Amino acid sequence: MEVGIHSAMPTYSGGLGVLSGDTIKAAADVELPFVAVTLAHRAGYFRQHLDAEGRQNEEPASWNPAEHMGLVEERVTVEVEGRAVVVCAWRLDVVGVTGHVVPVYFLDTELEENSAEDRRITDHLYGGDQRDRLRQEIVLGIGGVKMLRAVGLEGLDTFHMNEGHSALLGLALLEERTSSGGVEEVAQGLDAVRAACVFTTHTPVPAGHDVFSIGLFEEVLGPTRTALLKEIDVVEDGAINMTRLALRLSRYCNGVAMRHAQVSGEMFPDYHIHPITNGVHAATWTGAPMQGVFDEYLPAWREDPYLLRHAVDIPLERIRRAQREAKEALLAEVEQRTGKALDPDRLTLGFARRAAPYKRADLLMRDPERLRAMARASGGLQVLYSGKAHPRNNEGKEMIRRVIEVAGLLEGDLGFAYLEDYDMHLGGLLTAGVDVWLNNPVKPLEASGTSGMKAALNGVPCLSVLDGWWIEGHVEGVTGWAIGTGWDQPSVTEEEVASLLDQLEGVVLPLYYHDPEGWARVMRSSIALNGSHFHARRMMHEYQARAYRTA
Repeated sequence: MEVGIHSAMPTYSGGLGVLSGDTIKAAADVELPFVAVTLAHRAGYFRQHLDAEGRQNEEPASWNPAEHMGLVEERVTVEVEGRAVVVCAWRLDVVGVTGHVVPVYFLDTELEENSAEDRRITDHLYGGDQRDRLRQEIVLGIGGVKMLRAVGLEGLDTFHMNEGHSALLGLALLEERTSSGGVEEVAQGLDAVRAACVFTTHTPVPAGHDVFSIGLFEEVLGPTRTALLKEIDVVEDGAINMTRLALRLSRYCNGVAMRHAQVSGEMFPDYHIHPITNGVHAATWTGAPMQGVFDEYLPAWREDPYLLRHAVDIPLERIRRAQREAKEALLAEVEQRTGKALDPDRLTLGFARRAAPYKRADLLMRDPERLRAMARASGGLQVLYSGKAHPRNNEGKEMIRRVIEVAGLLEGDLGFAYLEDYDMHLGGLLTAGVDVWLNNPVKPLEASGTSGMKAALNGVPCLSVLDGWWIEGHVEGVTGWAIGTGWDQPSVTEEEVASLLDQLEGVVLPLYYHDPEGWARVMRSSIALNGSHFHARRMMHEYQARAYRTA
C-alpha cells in the first residue's frame, strides 16, 4: 500500500513504506527479475504542522506524478460497487548499483473516465473509512494483477504480498484459474495460487490487520467474488481478516524479525511464520561523511555491504570525524527549521518514528526532574524528536503534545527540538547525525524497526528496549545498550523509565564525556557488527533463498 523511494514522492507514512522502497532498491542491486506495484497517492500521507503547544495540524501533501514518472499507455478496469473503475499506471525505474532496472508501477484512478468519487480512490494514503480502504485494496490487488498482465509481464512465477492490504491479488489469481466455480476447480485453483504467492506480515499489533465485514465485501467487491472468498474458507465471525486471507493464499509466510515471527505465529497458530529480519539499503541510509570514509577504506561497500564488517580496521579518529561532520549538518538543519542553536559538543539523543502510542515517545520525559538533574550534572544533554501521529490517532497526538510540554518545563537544562513533518530526508539527517538512537516500544509490539539499523550504518549506537531487530543486534556496551529486562519479559513502564535513565546516567553520559576513545570503539562496532548485517542486500538474499525459490 505504501512505497517510499525518496522524499519528493510522499507515498509512504513511515518505516513500512521506506522498507518497501529499500527492498526494491536491493532487488535492483542484486539484479533480480523483479517488479513492484503500489498506489499513486496524489494527496500523499499528510504534511504535519505543530503549533506552539505541540498540537498537530494536517494538510494534504499533494504532488504531481508526472514530474517524477512516465505514464504507461495501458489501462485496466476493476469493478467497485458494481461500477467499472478505470485504472492507469505511472512507471518509475529504480536503477541498481550495476545498472539493473526494477520498474515500480504506481496505480492511479485520477482519470476523466471515472466519476469524481472514483477519481479519489487512490488519493490519500491511509485516509477515509473502511469502505475507502477496501476500494483501495481492490485497485491494488485486483487492479495490480490486471496491470501487470496488461503491460506484458506474463512470466511472473512469484507474487510477494506485503501486509494484508494486497491480499486481493490472490483472489485475482484465483479468478484466472476458475471459471465454473465448481468445488474441485476451486480447490485446484487454490493450490495453484498458493504455489505462486508468498506473504510478509509486518505488524504484531492487532489494529494493523485490516478486517472487513462480509456485508461490506458484498457491497464493494460484489456478491460473486465474495462467494468465492467464502468458498475458500476465510470468513470468521462474519468478517474477513486480510492478513488471514493472505496467509491462506500463500506457500510461504514470514515475519520481519526472529521475535516478530514468534509473536505472529501465536496470533495465527494455523500457519508457520518464518523469520526474515529486515534490512535497510546501505547506500541510501549511510550519510555523505561516512560514505566518504567507506569509499576510502572499503571501496566496494555499495556492491557488497557485507564488507562493512572490516570497519574494525578503520581508524577511530576517521569515524569520529565523519560522525561529527554529520552532526554539524544535522544541527544546522535544526537551527534553520526551529531557530534553536544546539551545541555540537553535547551528547545528542535522537527519537524519530511514527507517533503511535506503543512506541512511547514520552518515556524519556516521564521523570523530568531526574532528567533535569542528570543534564545539569553530566556535561549536557540534548534531544531531537520527530514523527507524525495518524490524523485520527488522538492518543498519538496527545503524546507529541506531552513531549513538547515537558521539554518546555526543562528549557535551560535540556536542549530540545521537535522537528515537524518527518520524512526520508530528515530521517537520513537524524540517523546519521545524532550520537545515540533511542527506541523504547512496549514489548513485543515492535515488529522489527529499521531506524536503528540506519543509525548503525553511520556509527550511531542504539539505546533500546529489547524488541524487534534489537534482540538480534544488541551486544551490551559494544553495539549499544539495552533498556529494561530481557526480550522475553513483558514491559513494565516504571521499570523501563528507571532503566533508561540509569543507563544514561551511569553508562552512556560518562562514556561519552570521559572516554572518547571508548565511545569511538562503540561507534565502530556498530558499523562492523550491525551495519554489515542489517542491510537490505542480506535481506533480499534470504528472500531469494527461502521465499522466492519455487518447487
